[in-house]
Amino acid sequence: MPKENLHPTYYPEAKITCASCGKTYVIGSTVPEMTVEVCANCHPFFTGKEVLMDTEGRVEKFEKKRSTAAAKQAAAKAKAPAPAEETQKRPRTLKELLEQS
Repeated sequence: MPKENLHPTYYPEAKITCASCGKTYVIGSTVPEMTVEVCANCHPFFTGKEVLMDTEGRVEKFEKKRSTAAAKQAAAKAKAPAPAEETQKRPRTLKELLEQS
């Protein structure tokens, strides 16, 4: 014996309304009325009025980041004191360290 009320009710003439442009479509659905934000009538991809948000290319962005990083490194290098040259190649002994301080 199959279960009763297993499947939702199907509405062959469900009303779909676009919130952006107000156009109404009639299609089959499990809900009688539905509102969508964007439809094929007003979506920029389908209308040909597509606006690219990224006006700067990938290569230009990378070069900009690279030059900024190089400038920061140069500023940090100029700001840091020059390291003292060590003429001694062997490690110091404990006695030498104690005499120095």
